[in-house]
Amino acid sequence: MATVTSFENVRHPRKSELRQFAELFAPLFQASSEEARRQAVAALSQNPNVPPAVALFIASQPIAIAAPFLASSPCLSDDLLIMIARTQGAAHARAIVRRQSLSPTVIDALVGLRHSLAPSRHTDERSGDISPAPEKAQQDHSEELRQRIKRLANHLNAPTSDRLGMRTITPMQEALLVRFARTGEADHFCSALAEVLSASRWLAERIMLDISGRQLAVTLTGVAMPPEETIFVLKRLYPHLSETVAELTRADALLKELDPIDCADRIETWRRADNYTYRQHTTATTASLSVSGADDMMAGLSTTRTDELSAGGASPDRRRAAIVGDDHARQMLRARQR
Repeated sequence: MATVTSFENVRHPRKSELRQFAELFAPLFQASSEEARRQAVAALSQNPNVPPAVALFIASQPIAIAAPFLASSPCLSDDLLIMIARTQGAAHARAIVRRQSLSPTVIDALVGLRHSLAPSRHTDERSGDISPAPEKAQQDHSEELRQRIKRLANHLNAPTSDRLGMRTITPMQEALLVRFARTGEADHFCSALAEVLSASRWLAERIMLDISGRQLAVTLTGVAMPPEETIFVLKRLYPHLSETVAELTRADALLKELDPIDCADRIETWRRADNYTYRQHTTATTASLSVSGADDMMAGLSTTRTDELSAGGASPDRRRAAIVGDDHARQMLRARQR
């Protein structure tokens, strides 16, 4: 494990270091306990710099040890996966199937391997005779299985352009955000951001008030704004994100940590909370305005009535309006009676 740990700490190993690790790994691995072997394989399953000879050696181990390496190691090429599946048996092939992404070449090889391992003869239940299985039925089953695996692979690895059912920024909204960020118009930027989210300005302000810039980065990533435009906006609104750390700006490092699907889900959570809160606030405000408006109306009516009584009756203009209204009502009544 000490050898594995020291190898993991080297981010960009040289050829001499790779060769030395490949020479030392096999004898040390065989001399270790089974638990140490499991820990070493689990650690190397996430390392993209494992030499091909070591990768083949680990993948050829019993499935109880090699399973995590076969299922997740990024250093296994398609040719290596196909060779392992064909030479090591069905258990290793099942571990390969669990990988998050498989190329069409590997999928076809796995389907063909399953077809070759399947029994080619079946027993007639009525006569007890053994006869060859129909070739056409086997081909149909093989093609159906191949298409099913491809559909599953496409579902697990959907392209980033597939935004069906997800909130996506329009080119016009993107241009407005970039312009307002360039000119430093934070107020206009906030209004445009609220329009992008179809949410209240309150939510946009809360997002922009996060001085770390993370919430705005999550928002722009979740609505599929291009990374270069997102980085430009972040650097303009939060100058500290322009600082360079380990050959990357803080904005680049922040954007690299985010997953677009998780960001889109978080945006929808924010919108639901905003919709509930803002609707409650609007309803309460409307109700209070209605009550205060009714109180003002009643106060006005009582004041007017008091003025009329103190003046000895209604004013001439009000009496004239009342008389005109009564004449109009009488004329409408006569017209209906006719």
